[in-house]
Amino acid sequence: MYVQNASASDRKPVTVPSLRTMKAEGRPIVMLTAYDASFAWQLEVAGVDVALVGDSLGMVVQGHRSTLPVTLDHMVYHTSMVARGLNATLLVADLPFMSDRDVPHILDAGARLFGEGGAAMVKVEGAAPHILDGIAALTARAMPVCAHLGLTPQSVHKFGGFRIQGREQEAAERLVKEAQAVEAAGAAIVVLEGLPTTLGKRITESVSIPTIGIGAGPHCDGQVLVLHDMLGITPGKRPKFSKDFLAGRDSVAAAIAAYVKDVREGVFPAAEHGFN
Repeated sequence: MYVQNASASDRKPVTVPSLRTMKAEGRPIVMLTAYDASFAWQLEVAGVDVALVGDSLGMVVQGHRSTLPVTLDHMVYHTSMVARGLNATLLVADLPFMSDRDVPHILDAGARLFGEGGAAMVKVEGAAPHILDGIAALTARAMPVCAHLGLTPQSVHKFGGFRIQGREQEAAERLVKEAQAVEAAGAAIVVLEGLPTTLGKRITESVSIPTIGIGAGPHCDGQVLVLHDMLGITPGKRPKFSKDFLAGRDSVAAAIAAYVKDVREGVFPAAEHGFN
């Protein structure tokens, strides 16, 4: 049985309001994925602000080629494990593929991730009308929402692969409007993935909610990486926007601590991790 060392973390709990305060004060938000209790506790000890149970588990844990095979049961299972490893770090969980097909399903999925999984926030991809309605419905029922725009992995077939979004002027304008729309619907934060650096900066300046970048440049209010990518253990080519923080270090704990330090100090992401 997993036993949490309660003395390992004396941090004040990170809350949804405190993330907005961090944006206002210019303090970078550190987010990292986790999929089980042991790695979650490593995030906790290192001082990571937000742990994301991403449907990326379909690729880095289950070995699929995309996130699409991940089910709601999978997400509840992994979220509950991560919750047992956290005290102060805020827990966010993804709504997996097709659990967001309409507002009733969004609410049901959110209720399970909060009630059974122990999440403090759920993440939904896109800004389609029913997604905006879903964000509003979740928020109205005291379930905070993290929006996700840009390269949304559940739309991989629509995009023709994992391709950078917002390079054309029309697409960039649409993404700015989508960011403003998810904020208006009630989203507490928004993940921006796979965008040109200039667009990540523009969106961050156009909304009052915190932006969390992954391949969206250094100007976002925070950064997130997939744990396996930043440890350099993902099979195949590492994404350009990531970095192997385990290289040259002797432990997972040291790698996560280095990631936290580099994000807090504005060292990561550097120019080579961004897109034009």
